[in-house]
Amino acid sequence: MNFIQQAYKGKNEWYHWLTTLFLVFLGWQILGVIPLVMAAAAKSKNIAEFLEFAQTNFMTAGIDKNLLLFLIIFTFFVGLLFLFIGVKYIHKRTITSLITSRKKVDWKRFFYGFFVWGFIAIAFSYISILLAPENFIWNFNAKPFFILVAISFLFIPFQTSLEELLFRGYLMQGLGVLAKNRWLPLIFTSVVFGLLHGANPEVAKLGQLSMVFYIGTGLFYGIVTLMDEGTELALGLHAVNNITAAFFITTDWTVFQTDALYIDISEPSLTWEMFLPVFVLYPILLFLFSEKYGWKNWKEKLTGKIIEPVN
Repeated sequence: MNFIQQAYKGKNEWYHWLTTLFLVFLGWQILGVIPLVMAAAAKSKNIAEFLEFAQTNFMTAGIDKNLLLFLIIFTFFVGLLFLFIGVKYIHKRTITSLITSRKKVDWKRFFYGFFVWGFIAIAFSYISILLAPENFIWNFNAKPFFILVAISFLFIPFQTSLEELLFRGYLMQGLGVLAKNRWLPLIFTSVVFGLLHGANPEVAKLGQLSMVFYIGTGLFYGIVTLMDEGTELALGLHAVNNITAAFFITTDWTVFQTDALYIDISEPSLTWEMFLPVFVLYPILLFLFSEKYGWKNWKEKLTGKIIEPVN
């Protein structure tokens, strides 16, 4: 059975899917937010100030940056937990079937994607610094930095795993079963993934054209998942992307504002760096992965029909 067909291992009535999506929303956007709201309320003098903090996603509430990052990631952790509960107890299938078509999760694939993109991300970050050193301030402060590194490596994978397993896992499989093809879930999940990132402050600063990066990244992760018949590579790629974004370079206008090694003080602008991954690096990585894992039948795997297995 291919990756999308894993959904047939469980219950697939419409109410199973809606109930699980409601559970994820409840955990991610309501229950998981409670500690963050309580921390912001403790910093607020009155309800008006609290509402002001809320408009900036509590970035201006004066909460310690590392604590704030942890509290934000905690919301994703609760959402991921509720997704697992929905798959196991509502759909009555294994968590493994949500992650991969293989008999067990291939952690070698996860770490391969993790280290390949980690090397690329850090290398290009250094290139940016070397090309325009006047745009960066060295910001190393041992105690908060090493706490940040610990939070990044231990907890950010919960955030990225929810996004990957919700979009490239749960919704990809559900829409594939509904549409009976692969191209619709690939396109739909990529676009919705990108649009949800439209609320990030980067988009407000850089303009709507920056959505090319977010939708393109979603498409890249989706192609990797369908070609590899599992989310392991995408999980590794996404995790290290956000980890390096958290501890290496920060700004005062991105979604992650942390005690990173460098602060980018340049004026926000849409540059080649935003489009390089989508149009250059992602295609190169697809070629690399295809050679390493022997990907074949691209047209069938990305656009082919989904047939319910005969029991």
